Amino acid sequence: MRAASSEQRAASSEQRAAHSEQRTVLLAVRSAGALHRLLDVLPVFEGDARIATRVTLVPGSAFDVDALAALERTGARTVSWEEACGATHDLVLTASPKGALPVLSGPRVVMPHGAGFNKSVSGEGSPLLPSGLDPCFLLADSEPWAALHALAHGEQLTRLAEYCPPAAARATVVGDPTLDRLLGSTGHRESYRAVLGTGERRLIVLTSTWGPESLLARRPELPAELVGQLPHDAYQVALVLHPNAYSRTGSFDLTRHLAPALSAGLVLPGPYEEWASLLVAADAVVTDHGSTALYAAALGRPVIGAYEGGSELIPGTAMAQLLSAVPRLGKAGELDQVLRAAEALDTRQFAEAAFALPGQALARLRRELYRLLELPPPDVPAAPQPLPRPGCTPDRPSAFAVRAEVSGTRIAVARFPPDTQEEVHHLAAEHPEAGQRRIQSASVLWRRARPASPEPHSSTWTAGGWTARVLDEAPGCRTAAAILTPERCLVRSRSAGLLSVRIEACRTAGRVVRTDPAGVVSAVHAWLRATPHWTPPVSLVCDFGPVSVTVELAPAERTDLGYEL
Repeated sequence: MRAASSEQRAASSEQRAAHSEQRTVLLAVRSAGALHRLLDVLPVFEGDARIATRVTLVPGSAFDVDALAALERTGARTVSWEEACGATHDLVLTASPKGALPVLSGPRVVMPHGAGFNKSVSGEGSPLLPSGLDPCFLLADSEPWAALHALAHGEQLTRLAEYCPPAAARATVVGDPTLDRLLGSTGHRESYRAVLGTGERRLIVLTSTWGPESLLARRPELPAELVGQLPHDAYQVALVLHPNAYSRTGSFDLTRHLAPALSAGLVLPGPYEEWASLLVAADAVVTDHGSTALYAAALGRPVIGAYEGGSELIPGTAMAQLLSAVPRLGKAGELDQVLRAAEALDTRQFAEAAFALPGQALARLRRELYRLLELPPPDVPAAPQPLPRPGCTPDRPSAFAVRAEVSGTRIAVARFPPDTQEEVHHLAAEHPEAGQRRIQSASVLWRRARPASPEPHSSTWTAGGWTARVLDEAPGCRTAAAILTPERCLVRSRSAGLLSVRIEACRTAGRVVRTDPAGVVSAVHAWLRATPHWTPPVSLVCDFGPVSVTVELAPAERTDLGYEL
């Protein structure tokens, strides 16, 4: 047998060296929220074929069902807890110190569960201490079981040293990877708002943590109240919930409980990534004592408090300081006034007490984690991934209670959900989406043109034919409108006959701003009712929240009458 050549021996040596560099990293998670935190850390390993990632579910959490579902959505390879306990790992990452983590082999790294340690949960661990600072969870046989506590701010290290000195000896400040994703995604703000259909409206994001002191537990009516009292063309409302709220209640029941507000346009983002995209897109945040608001503050968003008080918020923390300084929302109808006060306060100063080293978290984490892995880190820099566009496109309301104030040729329009308690002028509904009850009660009915059917056999209404049919079939309807394009409508009024409506987009500061043509139809209806004697053509100015558009009324054109819907 011939001896191996020098090239063969070199290749074999390289293969053995490569094999010796293979490492297994285990993510040990107890809840969907903890998993989401760790997913924001994983870019430190991107591009490194030496790292194999496995995920296990740590038993004993009340929120493990949603954690399992979240695991399945990631597509990551999972291992059972029994298998994880019996295997050897080169690194264990977790975002919660609870559970039997000390039985897992390998260096263990604990990330914060949220933006600092602001809350204590009664009935577990030491009174008035969050789990991330509690010796009950950080020590095993009086010794720290974690090789590293990766913290976001020096203040957290100071508190850890006060409550659990042995763990503090193994802690370092690296920053916050989730914050860095948010900061790195601010350039996508306009695209997020475009997906949400926000336009020039103010996006108000409610944030609710979990538990008995959360906003949704204490003030479950607030989302619907805000949606019902804020003009649809001036405001958009979203609700960001802690992942544990989804776990405890379930998505099915949550959407059922929130159904009236959702049908009126409430945005309900998913618990991973989408909530962060909403913060980037937001104009202001209304919050309880959950730490999500600190991320909004770091982005410079105005913050409004809605925490009713209790025992969970720890005095002196960054979140407690923020809530003590920002204005508080009492009744939903006070939002306009409270928002002005909130906009006058720079909230970034409070975030500085929770987050250090912005933009550096992944680089610092990579250095620490590869030290524990005993590997040289990759040459490619670790960078946070931009947040994806939201997938939670809100429902487009199919009916509105409309308040219209006519002053000469100017009409100010405010639209609300049909069941609002606000004083209104008329009901407007989309045919047939609004349902028979709304259609029978509406003074204004509209229909939007749809793309042509691809089928070889089809039957389509013309705009003139459909508007005539609607007035015949709905005796309570005074105005029927076919919305042909964002700039063109055909209106058939019982008093004024057939009219072509042209909507001129608002052009300002290099931007083109459009408003909902259905709102313009309501403005035209109100003006016709208030102005029985007029001669076409006429030019109107219609105000919708922050947007004003010019509208031209003229006798109906043949092309509009024959437009296929």
